[in-house]
Amino acid sequence: MPHDGQPMSDATSRADAILPDLLSLTNDAATAVEALFEKARGSVSVRVKIDGKIDADLLEQEQTATHGLAWLATYSQALRQMQQWADRMDAEGRFGELETLLHQIAFGEYLWQIYGGLPMSQGEILRPQDMGLSQDDQRDMMIPAVMTLCNGGNTQAARTRLVALMRDGTANATFGATGLNEELEMIRDQFRRWSTDKVVPFAHEWHLKDELIPMAIIDEMAEMGVFGLTIPEEFGGLGMPKAAMCVVSEELSRGYIGVGSLGTRSEIAAELILCGGTDAQKEKWLPRLASGETLPTAVFTEPNTGSDLGSLRTKGVKGDDGNWTLNGNKTWITHAARTHMMTVLARTIPGTDDYRGLSMFLAEKTPGTDEAPWQDPGISGGEIEVLGYRGMKEYTVNFDDFKVDGDNLLGHAEGQGFKQLMQTFESARIQTAARAIGVAQAALDAALAYAETRNQFGKPLIAFPRVANKLAMMAVDIMVTRQLTYFSAAEKDADRRCDLEAGMAKLLGARTAWAAADNGLQIHGGNGFALEYPISRLLCDARILNIFEGAAEIQAQVIARRLLS
Repeated sequence: MPHDGQPMSDATSRADAILPDLLSLTNDAATAVEALFEKARGSVSVRVKIDGKIDADLLEQEQTATHGLAWLATYSQALRQMQQWADRMDAEGRFGELETLLHQIAFGEYLWQIYGGLPMSQGEILRPQDMGLSQDDQRDMMIPAVMTLCNGGNTQAARTRLVALMRDGTANATFGATGLNEELEMIRDQFRRWSTDKVVPFAHEWHLKDELIPMAIIDEMAEMGVFGLTIPEEFGGLGMPKAAMCVVSEELSRGYIGVGSLGTRSEIAAELILCGGTDAQKEKWLPRLASGETLPTAVFTEPNTGSDLGSLRTKGVKGDDGNWTLNGNKTWITHAARTHMMTVLARTIPGTDDYRGLSMFLAEKTPGTDEAPWQDPGISGGEIEVLGYRGMKEYTVNFDDFKVDGDNLLGHAEGQGFKQLMQTFESARIQTAARAIGVAQAALDAALAYAETRNQFGKPLIAFPRVANKLAMMAVDIMVTRQLTYFSAAEKDADRRCDLEAGMAKLLGARTAWAAADNGLQIHGGNGFALEYPISRLLCDARILNIFEGAAEIQAQVIARRLLS
């Protein structure tokens, strides 16, 4: 990227910025963090278990400790995946100066946070003693590698050099080799070019006018295979790995989160049907989802339940004709009006009040319009006005004797709805982490461009260290989140349970997106607060990522329970 004045890359040399024998240092440090995590797990376990079993009341009372354990585990896994990435890149001859600095700064910063204060949110700083770790426990981390990285990893010289490399025009679009193969990078390039051409010039107007994403965009996405990306070829999809889903979601969300999220509904619906559907349901629905002929929406959440899906009240009653009637109210239903099929979670087993009475329906509906969103008897609703994430709109949905064909009970199995939904959470959270990366990358793009062109006191903003530092840490956090997300996707593709890793990727990704958008707006100063600048939209869009697909607190709770069970 061209810029005025003396190139920063001339001001700070590689020798000034990079530690010798870095990969050996970071490997030893990752091992030390893993050992600290195991001590923390033992300490927290004592606090929340009775007779070797988790006590629900104690788990709730000790939320700071348990959620802190989830965050420490996330850091430990993230650093280990950074190490795996660095080792691969080094072996392939792709571990250049930019990658080296990203890796070094990540370890320097994350290690110091583990020692002195890990931000679970802006006002909640986790410290080792919060998990019952003593000074003696923490001394196990005081090995030479950790101390060297803490003192010399995330230095001003390292950050300055990193930003210089980001500015000089040779850095790639992701500011560092991602570690993915050539085919996936070709897919990234294709979707980035399409998004830059068809989405970026119009996204901010869609947001400001609170407009639905045009159907022409959705049609083009269908032609490119977005909706059938991971659906098996035998059902009309492309049969690609979850890593491809990550790349596509990143680049579409980099253009506009609403566009990146269009594929989420198809991903969830397809996963539900693949995991729990009958052969006939797979043959009917999967080709339609893959082609984009059928646009689905997920209808799970209800007023006053939020993440407590086991308390859902919407009821399904089976008639003498074998068909079902739904009654109840749903909320926060994304893209509800224009879709053809709803995956609806409803209570069908009388006398139950928990998840065991829930069943999943593939409920067909007629697509509506802005003027008339509800076309079928027994369904109504209203739009929920929102800060961001506007391109598909959010709705309340009311069922009043809404009819569902008997063949559309998922798997023809009652009482399995919650279990069927749980099987989709891995893919959904991996995809959400990828969307978070896209939003964070868009914020970095906008902030870097603004810092280059905005002059204050006779020089561009990027020449000021604290501005450059913000940009450096955005790039570092994005790469860390990428590696954790790609690892989760690889585990899913290998058919290994990865709800833990997917949850960690989503937890970290949401924080990364918010930090990038917030710091990006700060770099814009007063202009960032003006609606005309896209960074204002990115801030609004980033905020939702810490709430949907499991709020950060719920996500940490789920991770902690898995770690302690």
